[in-house]
Amino acid sequence: MLYNANKKTMILLFSHTLSAEQIEDAKKWGIYSFLSLPNALQDTWSNISPDLEDVTLVLEEIKIYVEKNSKKGDFVLVQGDFGASYHMVNYVKTLGLIPVYATTKRVVEEYFEEDKSIKKSIFEHRRFRKYV
Repeated sequence: MLYNANKKTMILLFSHTLSAEQIEDAKKWGIYSFLSLPNALQDTWSNISPDLEDVTLVLEEIKIYVEKNSKKGDFVLVQGDFGASYHMVNYVKTLGLIPVYATTKRVVEEYFEEDKSIKKSIFEHRRFRKYV
Protein backbone atom coordinates (compact mmCIF):
# COMPACT_ATOMS: atom_id res chain seq x y z
CA MET A 1 0.00 0.00 0.00
CA LEU A 2 1.36 3.43 -0.94
CA TYR A 3 -0.13 5.51 1.87
CA ASN A 4 0.06 5.67 5.65
CA ALA A 5 -3.30 4.65 7.10
CA ASN A 6 -2.94 7.08 10.03
CA LYS A 7 -2.13 10.18 8.06
CA LYS A 8 -3.65 11.84 5.05
CA THR A 9 -2.14 11.55 1.61
CA MET A 10 -2.27 14.15 -1.13
CA ILE A 11 -2.30 12.76 -4.65
CA LEU A 12 -0.81 15.26 -7.08
CA LEU A 13 -2.70 15.87 -10.32
CA PHE A 14 -0.44 18.80 -10.91
CA SER A 15 2.31 19.61 -13.40
CA HIS A 16 4.79 21.20 -11.03
CA THR A 17 6.87 20.25 -8.03
CA LEU A 18 5.46 21.20 -4.65
CA SER A 19 7.31 24.04 -2.94
CA ALA A 20 8.46 23.88 0.67
CA GLU A 21 5.67 26.34 1.53
CA GLN A 22 3.07 24.07 -0.07
CA ILE A 23 4.35 21.05 1.84
CA GLU A 24 4.19 22.97 5.13
CA ASP A 25 0.69 24.23 4.31
CA ALA A 26 -0.46 20.68 3.54
CA LYS A 27 0.66 19.57 7.00
CA LYS A 28 -1.94 21.95 8.46
CA TRP A 29 -4.53 19.69 6.85
CA GLY A 30 -2.96 16.55 8.36
CA ILE A 31 -1.23 15.62 5.10
CA TYR A 32 2.19 14.04 5.48
CA SER A 33 2.42 11.90 2.38
CA PHE A 34 2.51 13.08 -1.23
CA LEU A 35 1.92 10.79 -4.16
CA SER A 36 2.92 11.86 -7.65
CA LEU A 37 1.61 10.17 -10.74
CA PRO A 38 3.89 7.60 -12.40
CA ASN A 39 5.83 9.11 -15.32
CA ALA A 40 3.50 7.86 -18.06
CA LEU A 41 0.39 9.15 -16.30
CA GLN A 42 2.12 12.42 -15.43
CA ASP A 43 2.94 12.86 -19.09
CA THR A 44 -0.73 12.27 -19.93
CA TRP A 45 -1.93 14.78 -17.31
CA SER A 46 0.61 17.45 -18.30
CA ASN A 47 0.01 17.15 -22.04
CA ILE A 48 -3.72 16.89 -22.64
CA SER A 49 -4.26 17.84 -26.24
CA PRO A 50 -6.23 21.04 -26.81
CA ASP A 51 -7.59 19.41 -29.97
CA LEU A 52 -9.60 16.73 -28.13
CA GLU A 53 -13.34 17.26 -28.08
CA ASP A 54 -13.74 15.07 -24.96
CA VAL A 55 -11.06 14.21 -22.36
CA THR A 56 -12.97 11.38 -20.69
CA LEU A 57 -11.06 8.48 -22.29
CA VAL A 58 -7.67 10.13 -21.72
CA LEU A 59 -8.39 10.28 -17.98
CA GLU A 60 -9.44 6.65 -17.45
CA GLU A 61 -6.02 5.34 -16.39
CA ILE A 62 -5.51 8.32 -14.07
CA LYS A 63 -8.88 7.65 -12.45
CA ILE A 64 -7.95 4.00 -11.89
CA TYR A 65 -4.61 5.03 -10.36
CA VAL A 66 -6.27 7.54 -8.01
CA GLU A 67 -8.87 5.01 -6.89
CA LYS A 68 -6.30 2.27 -6.23
CA ASN A 69 -3.93 4.55 -4.30
CA SER A 70 -6.25 6.51 -2.06
CA LYS A 71 -8.57 6.10 0.88
CA LYS A 72 -11.63 8.08 1.86
CA GLY A 73 -10.61 11.43 3.32
CA ASP A 74 -7.36 11.73 1.35
CA PHE A 75 -6.71 14.87 -0.65
CA VAL A 76 -6.16 15.33 -4.38
CA LEU A 77 -4.42 18.46 -5.65
CA VAL A 78 -6.12 19.05 -9.01
CA GLN A 79 -4.68 21.67 -11.34
CA GLY A 80 -4.23 21.53 -15.08
CA ASP A 81 -6.38 21.55 -18.19
CA PHE A 82 -9.70 23.11 -17.15
CA GLY A 83 -11.92 20.38 -18.57
CA ALA A 84 -9.76 17.57 -17.19
CA SER A 85 -9.61 19.29 -13.80
CA TYR A 86 -13.39 19.70 -13.72
CA HIS A 87 -13.86 16.04 -14.62
CA MET A 88 -11.37 14.83 -11.99
CA VAL A 89 -12.75 17.09 -9.24
CA ASN A 90 -16.19 15.59 -9.75
CA TYR A 91 -14.76 12.08 -9.93
CA VAL A 92 -12.65 12.24 -6.75
CA LYS A 93 -15.63 13.60 -4.83
CA THR A 94 -17.52 10.37 -5.68
CA LEU A 95 -14.67 8.43 -4.02
CA GLY A 96 -14.93 10.43 -0.80
CA LEU A 97 -11.68 12.25 -1.55
CA ILE A 98 -11.13 15.97 -1.01
CA PRO A 99 -10.14 17.91 -4.14
CA VAL A 100 -8.09 21.07 -3.54
CA TYR A 101 -6.16 23.63 -5.55
CA ALA A 102 -3.32 25.96 -4.68
CA THR A 103 -3.90 29.69 -4.45
CA THR A 104 -1.10 32.15 -5.07
CA LYS A 105 -0.33 35.82 -4.73
CA ARG A 106 1.38 37.34 -7.73
CA VAL A 107 4.09 39.85 -6.97
CA VAL A 108 5.17 41.85 -9.99
CA GLU A 109 8.54 43.54 -10.15
CA GLU A 110 9.09 46.04 -12.90
CA TYR A 111 12.35 47.67 -13.82
CA PHE A 112 13.81 49.47 -16.77
CA GLU A 113 16.87 48.67 -18.84
CA GLU A 114 17.79 51.28 -21.39
CA ASP A 115 14.59 51.72 -23.39
CA LYS A 116 12.89 48.51 -22.22
CA SER A 117 10.43 47.86 -19.44
CA ILE A 118 10.93 44.41 -17.91
CA LYS A 119 8.34 42.73 -15.70
CA LYS A 120 9.00 39.73 -13.53
CA SER A 121 6.10 37.86 -11.93
CA ILE A 122 6.68 35.86 -8.77
CA PHE A 123 3.93 33.56 -7.58
CA GLU A 124 3.85 33.01 -3.82
CA HIS A 125 1.83 30.12 -2.40
CA ARG A 126 -0.91 31.32 -0.07
CA ARG A 127 -3.03 28.30 0.76
CA PHE A 128 -4.81 25.23 -0.50
CA ARG A 129 -8.51 25.73 -1.04
CA LYS A 130 -11.19 23.05 -1.38
CA TYR A 131 -13.17 22.88 -4.57
CA VAL A 132 -16.80 23.57 -3.65
